[in-house]
Amino acid sequence: MTSSQSQHSAQQSYTENVDSSEIDKFSQLAHKWWDKNSEFKPLHDINPLRLKFIDDYAHLSNKNILDIGCGGGILAEAMAKSGAEQVTGIDLAKKSLKTAQLHAMQEQLTHISYRMISAEEMAAECPAAFDVVTCMEMLEHVPDPSSIVRACAELVKPGGIVCFSTINRNPKSYLQAIVAAEYILKLTPRGTHDFRKFITPAELARLCRQAGLEWLGCSGFTYNPLNKQYHITDRVDVNYMIACQRPPI
Repeated sequence: MTSSQSQHSAQQSYTENVDSSEIDKFSQLAHKWWDKNSEFKPLHDINPLRLKFIDDYAHLSNKNILDIGCGGGILAEAMAKSGAEQVTGIDLAKKSLKTAQLHAMQEQLTHISYRMISAEEMAAECPAAFDVVTCMEMLEHVPDPSSIVRACAELVKPGGIVCFSTINRNPKSYLQAIVAAEYILKLTPRGTHDFRKFITPAELARLCRQAGLEWLGCSGFTYNPLNKQYHITDRVDVNYMIACQRPPI
């Protein structure tokens, strides 16, 4: 196999780790990313909690950060405003990226940039290039989450931090993340999540170990329907975040 054939094969495999229906779903909502009363309200509500969790482990000030599956830039902008030296957001939804780019311009954030590229392609192009890599609310939307985890491990520098967030898979998460959130409370549109793609903490821990990442810590989210607020909790039975480190050399 020639080098060009090998590169084409690699690019094809990267492209295959995409669910086109998921891209279409978020593209149709792209104009609503920064509407805090839209379908993206839950992301705006949990964003301060996500930011605190990431900063507690990664200490974002003066860091070069990559946000994988950045969508409209909600987390990327928050990290850029938290003292990061540079933030790069990547996604495969063109309309979402356009929204992110326009909003960053409006906010005059010159140290944030966006690219339409897969995590795997980015890893091949920029190995060990980032102090911090985040991949939040994305693993449950791709066909092969292990490929994303490996890419994150390749992208972060030795000693750097990788943070993930996703949804646990159990009866409680089905009831809360799908039945309650999509059908009863209508926090997210119907069809946002597929229970079969949810990932248990044990499964994610295994993927991280296989990718060479060391587990540092884990926290969960809880939602109070009475005051409509989210809080960080030690319970990880529904939404949860983890922090890992690529071992120093």
